[in-house]
Amino acid sequence: MQKVLILGATGQVGQELLKVLPDAIAPERSQLDFYQPAALEKLVTDSQATVVINAAAYTAVDKAESEPDLAALANAIAPQYIAKACQNLGAYLIHLSTDYVFDGTANTPYLETAPTNPLSVYGQTKLAGEQAIQAHCANYLILRTAWVYGSLGKTNFVKTMLRVGKERRELRVVYDQIGSPTWAADIARAIAQLIPQLEPSLAGIYHYTNSGVCSWYDFAIAIFQAARDLGWPLAVQQVQPIRTYEYPTPATRPAYSVLSGAKLRPLLADYPPHWQASLTKMLLELQ
Repeated sequence: MQKVLILGATGQVGQELLKVLPDAIAPERSQLDFYQPAALEKLVTDSQATVVINAAAYTAVDKAESEPDLAALANAIAPQYIAKACQNLGAYLIHLSTDYVFDGTANTPYLETAPTNPLSVYGQTKLAGEQAIQAHCANYLILRTAWVYGSLGKTNFVKTMLRVGKERRELRVVYDQIGSPTWAADIARAIAQLIPQLEPSLAGIYHYTNSGVCSWYDFAIAIFQAARDLGWPLAVQQVQPIRTYEYPTPATRPAYSVLSGAKLRPLLADYPPHWQASLTKMLLELQ
């Protein structure tokens, strides 16, 4: 039986992982300091885990532009130390990464082998973390995902839309960025299915998102429709589609970040659920 250590158990995916892996070791946030990588390496080593899941990251995409050193510590340097500890333990490392390692110039779903070219500090530091893991650990599974939301953990696009949808009659949402909204609970279930299959030949980069694609505008419309169907109190009457340049942000985001999940699918019991089906389940849970 595998001894699993979850890093980042207070986050969206981390809390869902605890539901499907109730016997996992999950250090408190106070025990984890991603800005002290050597202490993190010791924590992993002392755990004597056989599988380490790193679900922690600096995820404030826009803030990272003004805090590149902090983002790099959490997203690039800490994973290196975690990888070194896993290598010494002989443990398997499962590490969550992001669609933001790509530049969004493609028009078909990104394969794991597609060239990376991150546009933001967040994407650059996450890519550096991937590279550090590959350099320091033989048995790793890097799982890139995208547009993550959940009922647990900190704020996300769904929670933000529900909050502002209660307060405002009209909203403006970007329609020229395309991706696949992905429920944290589905990511956790996929990881739980992968753990019993872990072996050296499986090592590599994989993509997992919910099925289907949409723009942020489409996603917002679907959130409000599903929430109304469930009786959610909303004030919003109109959602206006806008171009990215009309809503400037410190970080540049990829215009197209759909990930191909074809490589991972044979390892999963079920086809990844469609994003709209998972959205409805998440809203029911949140309600």
